[in-house]
Amino acid sequence: MTAQQSRRMSGAAIAVLIVTVAAVIRAIFATIIALPPDETYYWEWSRHLAGGFFDHPPAIAVLIRAGTSLFGATPFGVRIGSVCVGWAASVFLVLLARRLADERAAIIAAVALCCMPLAAAGLVLATPDAPLLFAFTLTLLALDHAISADPGSALATRWWLAAGVALGIAFVSKYNAVLLPLGVLIACLAVPSLRRQLRTPGPYVAAVVAVLVFLPVILWNARHQWVSFRFQLDHGFSSGHGTPFSRESSLIGGQIALVSPILFALLAVVVAQGARSREPRRVLLSAVSATVFLFFCIGAWRHPAEANWQAPAYIPAIGLLAAHTWALRSRAWSRWVTAACTLGGVMALAIYVQAVAPVLPITARDDPTARGTGWDSLAARMQVLADRQTAQSGARVWLGGDRYQEASEIAFHLPSHPQTFSLNIEGRPNQYDLWPGFADVARRGDDLMLAFEVQSADSVGPVVRRLRPYFDDARLLDVVDLRRGSEVRTRRRVWLLERWHASWPPKGFTP
Repeated sequence: MTAQQSRRMSGAAIAVLIVTVAAVIRAIFATIIALPPDETYYWEWSRHLAGGFFDHPPAIAVLIRAGTSLFGATPFGVRIGSVCVGWAASVFLVLLARRLADERAAIIAAVALCCMPLAAAGLVLATPDAPLLFAFTLTLLALDHAISADPGSALATRWWLAAGVALGIAFVSKYNAVLLPLGVLIACLAVPSLRRQLRTPGPYVAAVVAVLVFLPVILWNARHQWVSFRFQLDHGFSSGHGTPFSRESSLIGGQIALVSPILFALLAVVVAQGARSREPRRVLLSAVSATVFLFFCIGAWRHPAEANWQAPAYIPAIGLLAAHTWALRSRAWSRWVTAACTLGGVMALAIYVQAVAPVLPITARDDPTARGTGWDSLAARMQVLADRQTAQSGARVWLGGDRYQEASEIAFHLPSHPQTFSLNIEGRPNQYDLWPGFADVARRGDDLMLAFEVQSADSVGPVVRRLRPYFDDARLLDVVDLRRGSEVRTRRRVWLLERWHASWPPKGFTP
């Protein structure tokens, strides 16, 4: 073994060690931080595995099911799958950066990713973004191998096949994965050497394989009136509140906060330079990054876009940053990269500290790291009230709310993990509309206990008013504080609807 080979192995080992330590840290915080409603909602999906769900494809539900099968219905069990695929995505990115440049680039990519607040916080959570980033990065790595091989060769075709499998997994993770092949197509049409790839079977093999992997999601949607596709199209393209300028400003501001200001600027520079590069591999990465990022910038002109939607754009951008830093060998540029990683690391650390022991001057109600706190108290109180009601009247008491947030959090935090209901009378349609509801499983004379957010002085609210004729009585039982420590984050009113008449108001949503 030569000294140069030894150094290469050492550099790769350092890069993998960095991302592994970061994954262990994320696993620790995955255990500590309480689950916010979106994660308990996905946990509910994992109890009803299917080819698709109202909001997203099923990959996150499969990951959660695997984790909870091993570690139980705990925060760690829910999140460990996401932590693991986040680690794998980091390793794939390290390998991609190494291919683009050398071992030093791999280390730069590892440090930049781990210091990015979006990755530090986002890869703790059990959301569809975790499997998406895993599959997205694996697809880019396979594509880099494919376009580096001789066009049309058996080796190239095998890598195109691998890219198709990875792309199919991306489709099964989140629908915005469709922007990846769009970016690849743009690069292939723009660069003559890449255009030759379109005259080989590889890209078409990849497309067919990706569709085959995605086929269960398509079939599920076909059996459910394309509800998931329709929801996401409406979610992403319908007009929204605010002005176009305010929405664009909010989107860019969110990106700067999640990526860190300096790193965001550096990534924009390397993507722009990569687009002008003569190297096809860098053009492809730039095209994918720009396609994802600009798509949501354009969409924000009509509808608010969530900050995490653009997360895949940063995967190829980090690879380009690492390769550019290695190639440039500029002290000034290296200092900027160091400053970017330092600032990002401080911001990521602040997020971790804030989630465990709040230090920033943010109220619990406005703090996104506190969204999972207090739900255990609500669930416990509702269970006490339900047991008391059953002891007094002998009636069966079902639990739920009008939104998936209350329904899923109550189900998760009760030891028996009972079936709960999200009525969605005033709340938006969601997966609970596709499952058996209260009217499908309850019997005449059963009671229904519901939790509602306290938003106004109107203690009754439209949901209770609408349901009241279908029960003998309706009573406000309690107001429960959802706290972060001693601070009240929000409140929930707990209503009891007694002795159901076995009829129900017509549903406002038809799947």
